[in-house]
Amino acid sequence: MMEDLIKSLPKVELHLHLDGSLRVGTVLELAEDQGVDLPSTKPRELKNYLQADKECESLKVYLSKFKIPLMIMQTKEALSRVAYELVEDGARDNLKYLEVRFAPLLHTEKLSKEEVVESVLEGLKRGEKDYNIKANLILSVMRDQDPSKSIEVAKLALEYKSNGVVALDLAGNEGDYPPQLHKEAFKIAKEGGLHRTVHAGEAAGANSVKEAINSLSAERIGHGVRIREDKRVLDYIIKKEIPLEVCPTSNLQTKVVEGIKEHPIREYYNLGIPVTVNTDNLRVSNLTLSEEYINLYNNFDFELNDILKLIINGVNAAFISNEYKEELRREFKGKFEEILNNFDH
Repeated sequence: MMEDLIKSLPKVELHLHLDGSLRVGTVLELAEDQGVDLPSTKPRELKNYLQADKECESLKVYLSKFKIPLMIMQTKEALSRVAYELVEDGARDNLKYLEVRFAPLLHTEKLSKEEVVESVLEGLKRGEKDYNIKANLILSVMRDQDPSKSIEVAKLALEYKSNGVVALDLAGNEGDYPPQLHKEAFKIAKEGGLHRTVHAGEAAGANSVKEAINSLSAERIGHGVRIREDKRVLDYIIKKEIPLEVCPTSNLQTKVVEGIKEHPIREYYNLGIPVTVNTDNLRVSNLTLSEEYINLYNNFDFELNDILKLIINGVNAAFISNEYKEELRREFKGKFEEILNNFDH
């Protein structure tokens, strides 16, 4: 009964990678259309190359699941389709707002970077229209790319600021490439009025989070699991109320934490950090946002009121106007009340 109630709640997702969220059937169809060879054309077998399972050995294994999607996401049609389907999947899970992120320069084998962004935005906007849901786009900079490329992406994001691109993100190999390398790109983004979010405190420790804030002016932190390794950084996050984009299942699969009970999400929530809940990758992690919340309910003693607060945390941390936040808060709270009244009866 509780599972049905959680599925019916309106939700938002702030940390969702486009290339980690492709449907198996779509991969098969796009590969056939483009003449791309796959390791298997049997859906059940192909899933093994696209999804991490409970026995996922490491972050390296997890990241290998992006290889095939990147191969087929090199045409306008493919990019538009997967963006549209991601909005459709979100609507089916009662998402009302989502922020989709991807690294545009990884999709330029046949297209210009502008064509890449425009194709994804076109798919998102079609999805918005068909499913009465709002979807914005975050452009990711890869840590291992030359800083000149990150500047290129920052300028690209600014070009589409009025068309649905809301932020710049830093992703990739956190252990070997510190945030400071991309300081200029994030300065350009900030000065241009773009929001900033940074993957940090996942593969590297708490100092990575500190540098993301100090060097890149990060407004949100992607993951942030290892913040507790440095009390000064933890205290700073608490004091400044910096939102965390937490992805519990993904963190288990990438071995950032060894077991479900070791995950710090409950600790961070109890400390008053504005924790938000996300899937990271719908298909690689192989779960919906509702299922992520159900896992929290079952494994961390989150009560229903806690889950409602986590959802509102997501609204508050979203890269949208204050007016739209207030509109969503009113809509969500009204829907919460309606659902809970029905549930009680």
